[in-house]
Amino acid sequence: MSDRHVFEYALLRVVPRVERGERVNAGVLVYCRAKSYVGALTHLDETRLLALDPHADLSGVRAALRAVEGVCAGGDAAGQAAGDDPGRRFRWLVAPRSTMVQPGPVHTGLTADPAAETERLLDLLVR
Repeated sequence: MSDRHVFEYALLRVVPRVERGERVNAGVLVYCRAKSYVGALTHLDETRLLALDPHADLSGVRAALRAVEGVCAGGDAAGQAAGDDPGRRFRWLVAPRSTMVQPGPVHTGLTADPAAETERLLDLLVR
């Protein structure tokens, strides 16, 4: 039996001007039901974002990214979502929205270590 488990992930994208359709990858969300894991890591490349929109609200984007990390972490940082199970928090975070920070489509893979996978995906797709 393999020690790898199915996981789902989505990129967090910053879309400073929706009408232009441009975006910057700024984080990754990972959910692994078998390990009861939901996690998010973020990295905002402010230079790239400001190249797309010199007037982008950097503090607002940073706050939104921190909020996503808080929901994944659970506890007090998750606010009203604190009592939700990891899967429910992930589904809420990847639901389509028309804010400046948006989730991308959900993809799947196999992993033995979802936390390490979160780091790997951040390095591969965001940094």
